[in-house]
Amino acid sequence: MNSDLPAIRSAVRPFLEKMVAGDRIVVAVSGGADSLALAYALVMESKKLALQLCAVTIDHQIQSNSGEQANLVVEQMKQLNLECIIVKVNVENTEGLEASARKARYSALDNVAADVIFLGHTHNDQAENVLLGLARGSGTRSLSGMAEVNGKYIRPFLSITREQTEHACNEIGLTPWNDPHNQDSQFARVRVRTQTLPILEETIGPGISDALVRSAKLLRDDADALDQWAEEVIVGLDLQHLDCTFLQGLPRAIRSRIIRRAVYAAGAPLGSLSAEHVGAVEALICAWNGQGPAHLPGGVKVERFSGRLSLSRHQP
Repeated sequence: MNSDLPAIRSAVRPFLEKMVAGDRIVVAVSGGADSLALAYALVMESKKLALQLCAVTIDHQIQSNSGEQANLVVEQMKQLNLECIIVKVNVENTEGLEASARKARYSALDNVAADVIFLGHTHNDQAENVLLGLARGSGTRSLSGMAEVNGKYIRPFLSITREQTEHACNEIGLTPWNDPHNQDSQFARVRVRTQTLPILEETIGPGISDALVRSAKLLRDDADALDQWAEEVIVGLDLQHLDCTFLQGLPRAIRSRIIRRAVYAAGAPLGSLSAEHVGAVEALICAWNGQGPAHLPGGVKVERFSGRLSLSRHQP
């Protein structure tokens, strides 16, 4: 069997080469195959570079043995001669366990002192994300999946498969942790991974994951262009009082982006708006017949007065 180590090392190399001497680089390690392989690749490829590399593992404190798993990650990183710190988080289950844990995890990582943070999401994760975005019906941005670079976060493995990272761990001699949540069908992502994608591969044909990832790249280009257009329009707007005639004259793709931006600016939690929410506001603009206000997440209320949308937030 051919080695997968060259591929995973090649995946991180271009990103490290853009760093400058002294940059602090953090790799987020759960103990799964993807993050273990990523940590190994970063260690090997940064040896000749004057970079500060360390690892962080997040203890969500959801499972009874979570502390033991975090300590095991620390020991595995010692095998790679890599310092690893444990960050404990409290997960408030307000948006479903999976989403709430993700929110807590990223909140913790946002506060880590680092110039860049490497994440181990793979080609498989990207394909799953596209299908989940399709199920939500939330538009081009959702279907475009994860970006390789998003602020200080870098995902170099989006072209690397989960199978490759598992093979790499076998070669390295590290034993990945199998998170029980990854087999729990109460989570939509698990159902996509274990049921939906295999059925699609069987009924439509092999290569579905590759096709989904290719589509995500194309849709990301489109979404980036539309976002830029919307941003240029937003610069001249008062997001609390929007002119309906002006909005109606815009392409729907641009108008919907302005609606989302305005509602989030008014206080709705980021990521909380569905297509139905946006559609309710859209109706106030393009299908006005005197209807009442749209009540949105976060207590945001959008109503139409004298040809303008007024956005306000109810404080409980």
